[in-house]
Parts: sequence; C-alpha cells; structure tokens
Amino acid sequence: MNPESVTPEEHTVPTSETPSELPFSDLRVIDCATLFAGPLAATILGDYGAEVIKVEHPERPDPARGHGPKKEGQGLWWTYLGRNKRAITCHLGRPDGREVFERLADGADVLIENFRPGTLEKWGLSPESLLERNPRLVIVRVTGFGQVGPMARQPGFGTLAESMSGFAHITGEPDGPPTLPPFGLADGVAALTATIGALTALHTRERTGRGQVVDLSLLEPLMTLLGPQPQVYDQLGIVQQRTGNRSVNNAPRNTYRTRDGRWVAVSTSAQSIAERVMHLVGRPELIDEPWFATGGGRAQHADVLDEAVGDWIARHDLEEVRAAFADAQAAVAPIYDIADIFADPQVQALEAIVPVAHPVLGSVRMQNVLFRLSETPGRIAWPGPEVGEHTDEVLGELGIDPEQVARLRDAGAI
Repeated sequence: MNPESVTPEEHTVPTSETPSELPFSDLRVIDCATLFAGPLAATILGDYGAEVIKVEHPERPDPARGHGPKKEGQGLWWTYLGRNKRAITCHLGRPDGREVFERLADGADVLIENFRPGTLEKWGLSPESLLERNPRLVIVRVTGFGQVGPMARQPGFGTLAESMSGFAHITGEPDGPPTLPPFGLADGVAALTATIGALTALHTRERTGRGQVVDLSLLEPLMTLLGPQPQVYDQLGIVQQRTGNRSVNNAPRNTYRTRDGRWVAVSTSAQSIAERVMHLVGRPELIDEPWFATGGGRAQHADVLDEAVGDWIARHDLEEVRAAFADAQAAVAPIYDIADIFADPQVQALEAIVPVAHPVLGSVRMQNVLFRLSETPGRIAWPGPEVGEHTDEVLGELGIDPEQVARLRDAGAI
C-alpha cells in the first residue's frame, strides 16, 4: 500500500480509491482537543477517511503546533498530527462562537475534546445539551484523571499518568530512580484507546440509534498494558520492582553489545527459543539445569544466562549476530535509532515511513497509517494545515454566508 499525497500546489489526492471506498468516509469528526491524545485519535480516524474538522481558539491554537523542532517556521510534529484535517478557528467561550460550534456539532458523528471537566458545561456546551440537539453524536472526553473523583479537575498530562499508572515505578535499573519515557507514551496509548472508544460507541449507535459519552482518562489505558500487577498484588501481596531490561517472566532477555559497538535485544519468551539460544552461544549444558525448564526459573538465574549470551555476542559483529540467530531460528533485533529505521529493508517493505507533499517544505517523510486493509486502505491526503486555513470553507458549508463570516471574524468569534 502506498498512500499517495497532495501536491504542494493543489491539496488534493490523486489516489486510486474514491472517498466512498475509505472505511470512515461517512463520518464527520470534530477535533477540539489539544496536544496529543485527543488530536491523535482524530488523526487515526482521518487516516481512514473520516472528515476531520480541527477547531482551535482564534488566538490560542493547539500548542502542539509549536512542539518539537521546526523547519522554515513549520512545526514538524504538527505536519503529522494535523494531517487529513481541515482547520477552523472558533471562540467557544463567546455566545456567537458557541452558536457556530453547535451548528457544527449538529452534523457531526464524533466530537473529541480534552478540556478540564466542567469547561464545556461552563460554556453552555454540555454533553447533555449537545446530545439533545444531535442525539446520534458520540462525545469522546479525554482527561488526565476522568470526569469524576478528587483529582478530576486537576491538570492532567501524560507524565502524571506514566507516574501514577505504575509504569515509572517498574521502569529503570534496580538500583536507579524510576524512569519516565522520552516520548508521549501515555498520550499515545490513550489516543489508540480513544479511537476504540469512539468506534465502540458508533457500533452501539447502529443498534440503538443513539450516541453517548466516552469518558477516558490518560491513567487507565496505561494501567491496562502493565500486565497482571493488580492480580498479583491482590492475591499474593507482591509489588513488582524495577529490573532494568530484564523480565520477571523469562531469561535471557536483555540488551547486549556486539564486537563492532552496536546493540541488540534478545527475547526468549518461548522455551524452544531459549534452548536454541543456548545451543547457539555454546552453552547447551545450561538447558539441563532444573531451573531452565520454566521462564520464571530462568529469570531467577538471569546473571548466568546474560553472561553466556553477552560473552558470545561481544565476540561477533552485528551482522554476524543477526545471521547466526536467523540460522538458529532464535529471536534477536538490532536496537535502532531513527536513521537506522529509515534505512531498514523491512521498514521499507512495509512502507511504514512515507513521503507526504508539503506546501512549504516540499516533502516530509512521516509514519504511514497504522495498519494495512486489503480492500479499503487508508491514505494521507495532506499534512497539518495552517491555523484557520479552512474556516471560511467549513462555515460556508454550514450555510453561513460570507458577510456573516466577516462579522464573526470582526467580533473575534472566529
């Protein structure tokens, strides 16, 4: 699959598929969230054909536009996060801005927002009032800590969710401090979850004809990915601790340095793989140890296994390691930086990174759509637009004539 993208001059997509062939081409999504979790959920829906309208404050647009490196004044993160979206500005705190937003929501299928609990209500845009006007609307509310509870109205960011979810506690070396991820992990996981939540509510709407509210915190999706910690603590009273790159469930599982200074990761989640690795590194006698028969037993003897694997890898260059592991049908992977990712034949074969035409930068390579569909593939139509680039266009579609648009603009509502 090779999603074609716009030319810098036209902002259109000469793709083989028509819009009706895209999975979500019948959906209109309003993205009035900021930064990462909510907007990324809207991006995913847009990648598969949803019409996404990005609503931003006229004077304070989404801060994500300014995050990360820039080139020629263009936020490179935004080129990805804002792709496939039409951007308008609307002051939701003004009565005339609220009326514009209500008209927009009247024709929408999904609304994604991440204001602090009570903010929409303060503006007269409560879910109850929006659902009264449009009973089929699905409202996805993404917040740090959910809509209820003692922390509901506190500022919530991914870093706090990564801290409170238990992720940071188990990440890092045993004798070192808890470690936070150097990217928006909690936001990214919440974005995927928000997408699932929206689609779940839309599926329910097919049966009931009614929309509903999806209440999603940044905290809970990350907790879901942390494995059986709740059950283990509940039943055994055990609190998982930091183990560095090692696993509490199997060994050898670590990173190892090759003779030519590269790093690889080895995984032996399956017993058969663990045995193959021991044969490969010349230590088959370890397989006969009673503790080797289970992943947990091997994890308790990780020092012995790491020494065996690490010593062998240290005597070989990266390509020798990869070839030997491939011949042994054992699991190893090089540890890549982004330059390695760009050059990797497997990444290229998947077309996981694709060029997208940009009106200022010419071409920007970015992540492709999340997954490949054989019959209704997604596409990248255009990169992140300028603030309010489509305001006049979208308001015209709502039946607001140019004179009214001019008055709204003069009043600061758009």
